[in-house]
Amino acid sequence: MYFIGYDIGSSAVKAALLDADTGKCVAAAVSPAREMAIQVPHANWAEQDPESWWQEVINATNLLRQQYTFDPMKVKGIGIAYQMHGLVCVDKNQQVLRPSIIWCDSRAVETGNQAFTALGEKYCLQHLLNSPGNFTASKLRWVQENEPEVYARIHKIMLPGDFIAMRLTGDACTTISGLSEGVFWDFSTQSISAALLEHYKIDPSLLADIVPTFGLQGTLCTAAATVLGLAVGTPVTYRAGDQPNNAFSLNVLQPGEAATTAGTSGVVYAVHDQHAFDDRSRVNAFVHVNNTSEHIRNGVLMCLNGTGILNTWLKNIAGNISYDEMNVIASQAPVGAGGLQVFPFGNGAERILENKNIGATVSNLNFNVHGKAHLLRAGQEGIVFALAYGVDIMAGMQLNIHRVRAGHANMFLSPLFQEAFANTMDVVIELYNTDGAQGAARAAGVGAGHYELADAFRGMECIATIQPEPKKKALYQDAYGAWLTALAQKIN
Repeated sequence: MYFIGYDIGSSAVKAALLDADTGKCVAAAVSPAREMAIQVPHANWAEQDPESWWQEVINATNLLRQQYTFDPMKVKGIGIAYQMHGLVCVDKNQQVLRPSIIWCDSRAVETGNQAFTALGEKYCLQHLLNSPGNFTASKLRWVQENEPEVYARIHKIMLPGDFIAMRLTGDACTTISGLSEGVFWDFSTQSISAALLEHYKIDPSLLADIVPTFGLQGTLCTAAATVLGLAVGTPVTYRAGDQPNNAFSLNVLQPGEAATTAGTSGVVYAVHDQHAFDDRSRVNAFVHVNNTSEHIRNGVLMCLNGTGILNTWLKNIAGNISYDEMNVIASQAPVGAGGLQVFPFGNGAERILENKNIGATVSNLNFNVHGKAHLLRAGQEGIVFALAYGVDIMAGMQLNIHRVRAGHANMFLSPLFQEAFANTMDVVIELYNTDGAQGAARAAGVGAGHYELADAFRGMECIATIQPEPKKKALYQDAYGAWLTALAQKIN
């Protein structure tokens, strides 16, 4: 018996085939080999063609089948993780009406700010736990106001994972967790926010039907089964945004537990048992995957847009060397990079900065002191310091994080990044042999009834633990303090 997990990212689609009995991943694939393009038709916009995600799902599935021979009839569940906050609009024939406005697009910031004022900050924070910001609801309002001919043809709006599920099953549906990440969900009434829809003049019929996060969400239709080489009727049994799913992948399910990732974006995501919010909406609360009416489980998320894109930019200007080579060179510079500071805010409006777009900067550059090693270290430290800034905000919501879990991937492959993260934030890091696609496959097993939650993590191993070191901790926290002082001057 097997389960398949898909992780629909903005850089690539990952797929994993999980052996249900051993809990081991027997095949894994990524498509395309190079990062998918993000279209930027105007400054601070970011779009992708949803059909390109579907094509990469097909390609990744073919790669799985080439790697490992399995009977399609033995696949008993499919799970989907996906890039959060995107907007997909389809017509009555389920055809895409415009490119998806994805997570790092900033065009709807002012739309959300106006709604925050009009609806009232108290209402938004107590009911939505967030400002409408540039989340999915605000993006839809932007389409309504700026592309009325497109809006008039919309039959359903969806998140990226909802779109992939629709291509798999033929049915348009979503989850409560998904509605909360689009800021459509009222946490107080446990229902879709009528006030938000009324303010934005959004017809409730545009929202897809609700299905459970874990459980039957539809079955593989003939068209999808044919192109994927899977069996008609295979159930889709799980769906969640990439950060809630990353937390699930790392068995982060209970209050006080935290997960982190540093890929395309940088995220720290901690589980809370209260409907808590930040007064300035710099970090955001969404319904976590294991939330129930009896036990509140919300995921509090801080996100840094300029993570992977900064690391790639540094890689390119360093002479297109490998990431491993970058890490070795960066480690040759001292903690604090000789005073050189990088502020990684060059990929759109940042929620932790109250939706300001201050751009990325390099500060204190001294031509007589600083070289390649200093710049590469300052880049990694700048990402860590920005994540620490978000964790400090979360501490104000009574989320005191002392241990975090991460997949051994992306920037957590860098020993320098691991060291900077642990010592700046004074946390223990546990690194695991998992990723979002594997997590989605495990969750599909839960949704199919094969696993209980507690049993879903067999086969997952902690491969490294990184502890703070007293002497290094003092050095990193001094550097972080200087970085904070400089940041305050930039944003005030």
